[in-house]
Amino acid sequence: MRLLLIGFGTVGQGLAELLIEKEKMLLDTYGLNAQVVGIADMLKGSLYNAGGIDLRKALKLAGSGGKISDLPDKYDGDALAMIKTAEADMMVEATYTDIKTAEPATSHIRAALEKGMHVTTTNKGPLALHYHELARLAKDKGVRFLYEGTVISGTPLLNLIRETLAGCAVSEVKGILNGTTNYILSQMEEGMSYEDALKQAQELGYAEAVPDADVLGWDALAKVTILANAVFGATNKPDDFPCRGITEITADAIGEAKARGKRFKLIGKVWRDGDRVMGSVAPEEIDLTHPLAGIMGATNAVTISTDALGDVTIVGPGAGRTETGYSVLVDIIDAGGKR
Repeated sequence: MRLLLIGFGTVGQGLAELLIEKEKMLLDTYGLNAQVVGIADMLKGSLYNAGGIDLRKALKLAGSGGKISDLPDKYDGDALAMIKTAEADMMVEATYTDIKTAEPATSHIRAALEKGMHVTTTNKGPLALHYHELARLAKDKGVRFLYEGTVISGTPLLNLIRETLAGCAVSEVKGILNGTTNYILSQMEEGMSYEDALKQAQELGYAEAVPDADVLGWDALAKVTILANAVFGATNKPDDFPCRGITEITADAIGEAKARGKRFKLIGKVWRDGDRVMGSVAPEEIDLTHPLAGIMGATNAVTISTDALGDVTIVGPGAGRTETGYSVLVDIIDAGGKR
């Protein structure tokens, strides 16, 4: 399986580390010889070698703040040029998410699918804005379009619904889709102010310097849209659903909810209302007896309501270098491994 890595930041490097660490297991267990032949990154530079790139050297340079294009396999074109000219079987799209335009990720994915490559992505933008178009293109070309890492990172929510819960009718998916806001609310319950909890989240690397995507609910909204379209077959855009973040929740409100046996969580949910698919992101008071109420810190959790099994809750990490890299590895095995 010859791979192109488009984006060599946290996710791309996490995947590269896993490919090195699990090389023997992938071959022995799945008959999969995964070889990275191209890497393209706007900041770190690009490499291409049809015979395979030395991932250890690329990781060492990237980790020290250097440019991977200082290596002998330097590639002078941009990511699109590499996708269109490279000999590869699968593209990993892990560039920065732009939820407003979904670019350049959508162009990368479209070009790879048009060429007949399998695609896996951790980028929420293309799924939130162009899921059905890209899924149709993949089907027309006879290749896989996979995206396990777009909702809660390496925690296998989408695979669980698609494979393990096959045969169940899913009526609702709801949960904690953003670990940053869950961490802030957890700290506020311990007595910290919103401002101090946010500052701490930023210091720990959970929140960006400009935290709007998290605290205003936009990140969770993109994930809700992906669930609506990919799980429920809707054709929605993020603006179709109401969205409120956590910025208006006060310490007093958290204390009052606790006194009533409830706990605030930022909940993203998708559900069926007759023939309509509905979605929303908003703070909710969750009863302490519900599995989601016990999820504290920067952890994600989702409850899937089904006809045959009732409620099924999955808990796990929603971010992280290795965790998100793992979500890509699962998709690579799905597309090219022998199970």
